[in-house]
Amino acid sequence: MGKTLYKKVWDAHTAGILPDGRTQLFIATHFVHEVTSPQAFAMLRELNLPVLHPERTFATVDHIIPTDNQAEPFADPRAQTMLNALRSNCAAAGIRLFDLPTGQQGIVHSIGPELGITQPGMTIVCGDSHTATHGAVGSIAMGIGTTQVRDVLATQTLAMLPLKVRNVRVEGTLRPGVTAKDVALYIIGKLGADGGLGYAYEFGGSAIDNMEMDGRLTLCNLAIEGAARCGYVNPDEKTFAYLKGRPYAPKGAAWDAAVERWKSFASDADAEYDDVVIFNAEDIEPTVTWGISPDMSIGINGSIPSPDDSDDSETRKARITALEYMKLQPGQAIKGLPINVVFIGSCTNGRISDFRAVAPLIKGRKVADGVKALAVPGSQETARQCEAEGIADIFRAAGFEWRLAGCSMCLAMNPDKLQGDQVCASTSNRNFKGRQGSPTGRTLLMSPLMAAAAAVTGTVADPREVFDIR
Repeated sequence: MGKTLYKKVWDAHTAGILPDGRTQLFIATHFVHEVTSPQAFAMLRELNLPVLHPERTFATVDHIIPTDNQAEPFADPRAQTMLNALRSNCAAAGIRLFDLPTGQQGIVHSIGPELGITQPGMTIVCGDSHTATHGAVGSIAMGIGTTQVRDVLATQTLAMLPLKVRNVRVEGTLRPGVTAKDVALYIIGKLGADGGLGYAYEFGGSAIDNMEMDGRLTLCNLAIEGAARCGYVNPDEKTFAYLKGRPYAPKGAAWDAAVERWKSFASDADAEYDDVVIFNAEDIEPTVTWGISPDMSIGINGSIPSPDDSDDSETRKARITALEYMKLQPGQAIKGLPINVVFIGSCTNGRISDFRAVAPLIKGRKVADGVKALAVPGSQETARQCEAEGIADIFRAAGFEWRLAGCSMCLAMNPDKLQGDQVCASTSNRNFKGRQGSPTGRTLLMSPLMAAAAAVTGTVADPREVFDIR
């Protein structure tokens, strides 16, 4: 019987088996940022331990930085303190920091693939749940806690038990106007917010095979929202074309050797899975969340579900809570729901392809009266590309606030926050209570195309109708 990519990567990085049965897994690449690393570095100093392999750790600043004005010192002294601590810790340990002046700063899950640091066959960790993003190139990438950040810094290994592997297949052709974000929200809605517990998700099928790399990055980014520890796509020619020529990708003869090695990690045709789930691409339409969990999603033409529609008591209670918080009624159509804020950005949908997709749709149009719209590139490189291609100017002309690179309104650990009970059409990854900075703010997750339609209409709208996508 053949092996999955997960099994191949796991076996290739097994350093040993601990007495309690856990695997001591060698970590090929470690990313850190300013939020979850300070305590880890402090613990190392308390233990008088060095960073074992600083060349395998890469750092950036993303969560706390403002996106309107990044002149230092920041208006928020806590943000400045966190950035200063990251600089000091990286300098002392010899860790490469993609700081603001480097021109390579950005959201950690954006710059890793963008710079070619993220490569097939790697084990990758970061103190951030959406590390699963990196699995799009054919790696096993996982979010870890602060004590585990310490352990990886000190030993370049991580102690853990292997996961089960679920093959999540999407077969067929996606309809026009349906994007990777819609696919991800659809899958989470079908399998549940906790459906992936104990699993790694291997995404495949013809729809995924035909998906460009940025779409795969979006899909894997959201694997964690279905409770999978990681999500990945087998490396293929699209993967190699995406990585070729990037700053940290192999060059010359080393490139050819790397590609052959990367190909070997792909799941075998006769690989055995713990579970297989198949979806029909034609069944997926533009999808939006209505509640306070990413699995509370419906198609654009759907209506808000009733608690009474479920036989499960926990589901009924969750829906009652969500309806109260979101101020919605069972049976209410999601299309036409007024919105106050639009956010296009985050590690889920802040890549160059997202802005390229939206720009021609909003060109010559205006953000609806009373709507605040933010466009935030995921990296300084994406920002430069948008400026060079005239994309940023199109957003500005339409009435968007074009911002500097950062996490921005996704987690709102910076000045970009919702106010009161504002409703936000967001391309980010979580719609939890208070997620975007206000304890009563309401988040609707959707694709960049849907967010663009919401921006120009002031309501939740079908982008296929608004922009005549056929």
